[in-house]
Amino acid sequence: MSIDTRPEAPAMSPAVRRRAAVTGRRKRWGNPLAGLGSLVWLVIVVVPLYTLISSSLMHQDEALNGDPLAFPTNPTLDNYSTVLDSGFSTMLVNTAIVAVSTVAIVLLLSVPVAYVAVRTRSRLSSLAFRTFLLGVAIPAQAVIVPLYLLIGKMGLYDTLPAIILPTAAFAMPVAVLVLSGTMRDVSEEMYEAMSLDGASPLRMLWQLAVPMSKAGISTVAIYTALQAWNGFLFPLILTQSEENRVLTLGLFNFMTQFGVNIPAVLAAIVLSVVPIFAVYLVARKALINGLMGVGGK
Repeated sequence: MSIDTRPEAPAMSPAVRRRAAVTGRRKRWGNPLAGLGSLVWLVIVVVPLYTLISSSLMHQDEALNGDPLAFPTNPTLDNYSTVLDSGFSTMLVNTAIVAVSTVAIVLLLSVPVAYVAVRTRSRLSSLAFRTFLLGVAIPAQAVIVPLYLLIGKMGLYDTLPAIILPTAAFAMPVAVLVLSGTMRDVSEEMYEAMSLDGASPLRMLWQLAVPMSKAGISTVAIYTALQAWNGFLFPLILTQSEENRVLTLGLFNFMTQFGVNIPAVLAAIVLSVVPIFAVYLVARKALINGLMGVGGK
């Protein structure tokens, strides 16, 4: 017969038992306030989306005189047909070209700039980095007149590059700021290990800094794409022809063209939101990780 020689567990005090009971109840029931707040936020997000989609399926008289929160009594897709027959596909293609080109330019330039700012300790690189940061404080409205004259001198007026180049230029400061912060999180020991193996700075950039900064690069790509997709000032000032019109300018013209045809305008908004919303759904995890830091920490 064996004798248990293990020491007895000390008895818990009443205060400790109460705290343990409260902790157990919280684990069972969760956080009611957080759940209520999430429910309120869900209603705030879902109700406008529901109103937007349901109203786009209504007839004109029902949209003007009916309940905006009620589901359409006789849903119709005529509003979407009206929008698609009004050159919407051309505007969608132009906007996609502007967004993809802008993202490509920003990433191609901002990644090396951020790497140099992080890895170089010279005064020149520090001055260049601070110059990029100054761009964050300069609004586009403040330089639209000299920008208009510059685009005209370059012969780019009323072309898609006239939208792409300024949009990329104004997205660069934020991109460099985000990427430099992400690349600083890469440990110095990794750079030293690659340097001892004989790796060049260019190789360390593409084989170490870029893979370790995927979250930050994804964040910059999504932010830049949203800026290019939703841009209105540059298309309004720097283009005028129908073949170079983008979605934001097209939606503005739809309101004038259709007058009070609310369902048609809302249908155009739904069609313009779907592509960029799909991109966000695909890349939302990388975006969140980029906002939280490398590896989501």
